[in-house]
Formats: sequence, structure tokens, C-alpha cells
Amino acid sequence: MPEAAFHMAASAPPMAADGPALLSARGLCFDAGGKRLIDGVDIDIRPGRRTVVMGANGAGKSLLLRLLHGLIRPTAGEVLWQGRPLDREGRLAQAMVFQRPVLLRRSVLANLRFALAVRGLPGPERRAREAEAMERSRLGDLANRPARVLSGGEQQRLAVVRALACRPRVLFLDEPTASLDPGSTHAIEQLVAEAHESGVAIVLVTHDIGQARRLGDDLVFLHGGRVVETGPASDVLDMPRSEAARAWLQGRLYLDTPTGPKA
Repeated sequence: MPEAAFHMAASAPPMAADGPALLSARGLCFDAGGKRLIDGVDIDIRPGRRTVVMGANGAGKSLLLRLLHGLIRPTAGEVLWQGRPLDREGRLAQAMVFQRPVLLRRSVLANLRFALAVRGLPGPERRAREAEAMERSRLGDLANRPARVLSGGEQQRLAVVRALACRPRVLFLDEPTASLDPGSTHAIEQLVAEAHESGVAIVLVTHDIGQARRLGDDLVFLHGGRVVETGPASDVLDMPRSEAARAWLQGRLYLDTPTGPKA
């Protein structure tokens, strides 16, 4: 298995990694309102690794995931899937779960069925995946209940198993347990761990240091839209090299914001 999920070119010292990348970013930038929010990020996401993305509020974590997933266009730079510009095929090999689950005004089962139908799966394969997802989520008794009346933890379990039913090679998770109780958090983490064991590359945004230790192989720390530190999760959490990471982990405010857009 590769030693690291990311290769940083300019923003931070590179982590060693072997083998081809699934998803890459080169010189990735994003501007909005006259401000540079993502600034020159170079990333290689490799198969089977669990990468945690951390940083203070406003550092660009969620924005980076949306750029990598192709939900928004970068101002500069590019996103590559297996060395080629990210296209529909590449996006279909990814899935993303948001902090607030995005659910249709349909039943639990219909939410699963719709996601799989969009992928063009034949009926027998679709039904098999639906059954598997219902079992994994432990929502079988709620299959016909409107998804939007489920509890927060149940909704997030549905969102995760719906994403995994599509058999992604990369799963993005944007603070999926931020507002959940410990029991619901444990259930989500179990699903993520099972996905990793099956070979799915995980990219997780979290503010939870304990969760980063439980789920992270590698850690990328963002500050002001730039990668300021990266390495094995335990090393970054225990012995951060950058002042921004040290301050955040110690609960201190760090106001040394990088300068604005480059020419």
C-alpha cells in the first residue's frame, strides 16, 4: 500500500508515495469576491489511503473537496482523474457526503433507488445493492419512511450508504459527524472503516482530533487556502511543524493570513 495519499509540490514538504494517483490537483486556485480562497494546491490522492483534511474555519477545506469532486470550476490549475482532465467518468468514480445530508423528498429506499438508477445499473444489480445498503445502514425497518423525517444520525447513515452503494473509488466526507451524538458518530465511522477495508480511498474533513486519529492515515492542514503542513496523521497531531497547525491544535487563534491573489 502507498505510504501517503498526497504529494505536495509547493505548499508543503512532499510525502513519499508510490504508484499512480487516482485524483490529482495541479496549481489549484479558486477566487471569489476578489479574494483567493484556494491558493496553488498540488495534490495526489492515491488508492486505499485515508486522508484527513483539517484547519481552522475558513481555511478552505470544504471548498477544496468541492473542487476535487468537480462541483465547482477552479479559477486556475486543473483537477485530473488518472492523469486526464476530470470528466463525467471520473466524477462517477467518486462520491461525496456533506455535513448536512442531501436527501430527496422520497422514502429511504427510493433515495437509494434513485442514486443507483442514475448510474444506469440494471434491475437485478440495483436491487442487490439496495438490499446490501439497507442491511449495512440498519435502516431496513424504515425503508418506506420519508427520508427527511429520520433523525440526524439516521439521515447521515443513509447518505453514507447511498454513496457507497455507487461503489466509488474515492469517497469525500465533509464533516459527516459534526452535529451527531457519539452513538451516531460511531455508526458513521464504522461505515467509513468498512469502505476503507474494501479499498476505497477516503478524504475526510473534520474538526475532531480524536476522529482524525481514529480514521486518518495522513493529515493535510490548510491555512488561508494553502497546504501548510502534511504528513502521517499521528505526526502532525503530536508534533506539528507549522505555527498555524500548532496554534490550532493548542486552541490558539492564528491570524497570520497569507496574502491575496497572485498575479
